[in-house]
Amino acid sequence: MRRINLKKVNVARADTIRYINRQIVLNYVREKEPISRAEISHETALQRSTVSLIVDELKTRGLIYEVEGESTGGRPPTLLRLRAGACLAIGVDIGTAQTTMAVADLVGRVVDKEVFATDPDMTATLRKVVSVVQRFVKTNTNIEGIGVCVPGLVDPDSEIALFIPHFKWRNWPLKSELSRITGLPVTLDNDANAAALAELWLGRPEIRDVRDFILVLVEEGLGTGIIFDGQVYQGVAGGAGEFGHMTIGKGAPVACAAGSEECWEAFGSERAALARYKQRRGDTTADITFLQLIENAFADDEDAKEALIETAHYLGQGISNLTKGLSPEAVILAGDIARAWPIISSELRRTLAASSICSGLPSTPVFASTLGDHTRLMGALSLVLARKFASVVSV
Repeated sequence: MRRINLKKVNVARADTIRYINRQIVLNYVREKEPISRAEISHETALQRSTVSLIVDELKTRGLIYEVEGESTGGRPPTLLRLRAGACLAIGVDIGTAQTTMAVADLVGRVVDKEVFATDPDMTATLRKVVSVVQRFVKTNTNIEGIGVCVPGLVDPDSEIALFIPHFKWRNWPLKSELSRITGLPVTLDNDANAAALAELWLGRPEIRDVRDFILVLVEEGLGTGIIFDGQVYQGVAGGAGEFGHMTIGKGAPVACAAGSEECWEAFGSERAALARYKQRRGDTTADITFLQLIENAFADDEDAKEALIETAHYLGQGISNLTKGLSPEAVILAGDIARAWPIISSELRRTLAASSICSGLPSTPVFASTLGDHTRLMGALSLVLARKFASVVSV
């Protein structure tokens, strides 16, 4: 039973009930299209007349449309589908090396995109983001809003970027500045949280009905996004999910962003895997990217394989700690490391099995993300798209 939050409660007025019912119908169309009014009425227990009124409203808003289904001998049924291009979202993924921006429709299909180097000066980066937004707005109609994800701590109430370690940016009112300049609503969050949201709304089929899962985002650093009861768990001041800095050992191959050689990030990040590879090769000056490391591993470079497998071992140790403490329904591994899944999956699962403390509990399944190279970008877009479908009634 969830305790009522008296600070954020919305009483059940007639318009609140209509809003909830409208969101339910819209989500049925989104997830089960093509679907008939009768099917929606049967599955939701809403009266046919109520469903028809909501459908008419959604059609008027341009969010759904009707198609003719196949006849089974009588009159062909009228079915409902989502009009994916009815609303568009702008996603902004501010990364440590480059910023990726895109326009996408309601199902996350990208229709325009631009990439540029992230400037270490946050004012210069903001100017470039604004310039690209203005270009997107000129060439695309029905922009619903802007979603932005950053590699750092974001306060969920003020949506101020409190600290972005890579650039040492502090207290950046990015949301308010971008909204004031562009005139569009802006949603801002940490990149791992946004990536977890993308998995919830746009990810693999196995996660569609999962209400509690953890996403582990492996990059230069290591972050986690936590989904509890179908929504991102933020914690106080947005600090939830900083598991990359939990202690799992000593003498890591690299230091974490905070300078420690005992953090999970120091053992399980891309930088850790690259450091292991260079140590095995006896060449600490070799210039190689993480994607090249994966390519080498698939090309039967044993040093590359072993570096990835050892990194998977430490990722498994950290994930084991998370599953013991939080007991999620699933864990998703995201980032470029998902490309190495055929190489690392056995070691990852072996470590998880060896770390189990109770044989009576089912093992938490671990999946590789299916969102490809743009998990964070899909997360930024999901910050806008999810609001179109989610219920925001607090209890």
